[in-house]
Amino acid sequence: MSKKEQHSFSSVLSINPYKNTYVSAVASSLRVTTSPEYSKEQYVISYLNTKSFINSHIVISKNIPDEDLYDAIYNKAYDELGLDQAIMYQIEYIETFSNLDESNRSFHVFIIDPITVNDIFKNAVEKIKYIDYIIPSPLLLKSLYSREIIQDSGVHCFIYFQENDTSITIYNEKEFVYTKSINYSFLQMHERFCEIHGEMVEYEDFIHFLSNEDLKTTNNSYKTDIIKLYKEIFANINDILTYVKRALDIDKIESVYIDTQLSTITKIDEMAEVELSIKSSSFNFNYGFKSEDTHIDHFHYLMQIYTTLPENERYECNFTTYHRPPKFTRRESGRAILLAAASLVLVFLYPVSYWTLTYAQTLQYTLLEEEYKSVHNIKITREAIIKSKEAEKDGVSKLLAQAQQEYVEKKNTLIKIHDVKVNYPMKANLLQILTKELNDYDVKLETAFYSETEIADKSSTSKEFKFGLVSSNDKKITDLIKYLTKTYEGKFHFSINEISYKIEEKLYFGELKVNLL
Repeated sequence: MSKKEQHSFSSVLSINPYKNTYVSAVASSLRVTTSPEYSKEQYVISYLNTKSFINSHIVISKNIPDEDLYDAIYNKAYDELGLDQAIMYQIEYIETFSNLDESNRSFHVFIIDPITVNDIFKNAVEKIKYIDYIIPSPLLLKSLYSREIIQDSGVHCFIYFQENDTSITIYNEKEFVYTKSINYSFLQMHERFCEIHGEMVEYEDFIHFLSNEDLKTTNNSYKTDIIKLYKEIFANINDILTYVKRALDIDKIESVYIDTQLSTITKIDEMAEVELSIKSSSFNFNYGFKSEDTHIDHFHYLMQIYTTLPENERYECNFTTYHRPPKFTRRESGRAILLAAASLVLVFLYPVSYWTLTYAQTLQYTLLEEEYKSVHNIKITREAIIKSKEAEKDGVSKLLAQAQQEYVEKKNTLIKIHDVKVNYPMKANLLQILTKELNDYDVKLETAFYSETEIADKSSTSKEFKFGLVSSNDKKITDLIKYLTKTYEGKFHFSINEISYKIEEKLYFGELKVNLL
């Protein structure tokens, strides 16, 4: 919410749509409310958990103008992610700034089915009618850096357990880089715990144990199995962090921030530090709010902070379709009422305006009649001049037609000369293109031949390259050919008869034929 918006609303309402919890903020004071109501004076914000949307990374050419950027991202998301063409997904994105690629722009895209949004926010909208902002939950963590609640740089991992979702989010140098939902929400943990324990345990009893028992001191019979469950969870998290470090070329994760939606006695951050061997802390940050409630979900704090940030200090990624009513003058009903009022005014003004307009029309008619006489004389003179010029135009047109014919003949001669000159650079250009693609697919070039064959029945020349390809894997050759065929369709025709394998050299060989179309 911009500074202008902050002054326009007296309160902020944050919503957890998965638990149907609502927190209202006035100034820096927070209060949990169980019966929220519609109000024009309150700003409403909510979030989507990581399990609710698809997250991916997309690269777009810098040559695409900003006005076409959304369409380019939208189309590429459908192509690269194999989205169902029958569904019109909501797609939002944030740009990642990197100096490594000078020709492309990188974006994190967030994709969700509109039906999913309607299902998640159905209950909330029935109570409050509109939601100003719906943001993917991993982007809320940016608030911690913008408000300097976390001042350290480096790579930070955030792990948050909720009833319907548990997510892992990575920030690098205070910017979002990765998020993933793991199958250990409280509901899923309960199912897995029952499997480990060997008998069914009520969900309420399971949650009560997590909230009120300290694993260091308790003698409860659940203790051993809960510890096994936590070890399994941290083993899974460790595997994910290992993958992320390798995929994103990260040397080290400096800190882990881990917490749960519950108010727990067990220090889960201490367990994480032991199991992951990374410095770990809870989410007990100094958010800067006062509250009489003993425990408020940390995501409510993050949403409340987010609404106070200027646009240049937060990620703009809004999935809401529940916009607040427009101002009275922008509504159709408001315009109709204003039009009716204006009509009444016009009714009373009509008699006076009629006599005024009648006098003005009479005066205008007299002036126009005098002007017509003057213009008519000018018209006759100019018509005579036009006829004279048209005769001159006919003569010039004949000369122009003759000059155009000479131009066409000379142009055709130059085209033939240009064609001869261009053919040779095109060969070099093709070699340059193929060399780059060969390197990308780790395929070597052994030989290269070029030939031209006259086609008698078509009175044209067939131009063909033959390239001897060598690779340690036949799939690399086939992947290369598939890529070339798709990328340069309509420019070149690619074909290969066979791929042979030489045992003594442990290499695959093939002859790629390229015909210039």
